[in-house]
Amino acid sequence: NNITGWVIVLIATATYALTREATASFWDCGEFVACANELGIPHPPGSPLFSMLGRLFILVFGGGNPANAANSVNLMSAVASGFTILFLFWTITHFARKMVQKNEEVLSRQQVFIVMSAGVVGALAYTFSDSFWYSAVEGEVYALSSFFTAIAFWSILKWENQANKPDAD
Repeated sequence: NNITGWVIVLIATATYALTREATASFWDCGEFVACANELGIPHPPGSPLFSMLGRLFILVFGGGNPANAANSVNLMSAVASGFTILFLFWTITHFARKMVQKNEEVLSRQQVFIVMSAGVVGALAYTFSDSFWYSAVEGEVYALSSFFTAIAFWSILKWENQANKPDAD
């Protein structure tokens, strides 16, 4: 599950990073890039975490050069979207495992294949869906929002696996 998940994140992140916008695209992207470059506050609600992480990506991957700001912030969206796909994969395999596994029995090779296939198909279908790919390659808050939503939901599922064990609190 872990190895397959990391392969999926590499595929998704590489896809988004290689196809990201080179500059600011239409709508609010230019505003978000400019605010990340200057650590300003974009229109309400402000997106301060997006601005701070965007500035970090500008410094690390753009050399702090304002000319590279849009490309760097777009890379941040690509990476966040790639990791969204990782957590989506793990969420799908969690539910698929619950469907095929009775109690705590060890999964057969066929059941493992079914669970992994469900995760791969679901994650890659979402990776290459038009609406998600569109937000993954531009400097908008949607990619980071999707990442935090995916990690929060995955965390709930991880907690579910541990909740009834001794010392789970």
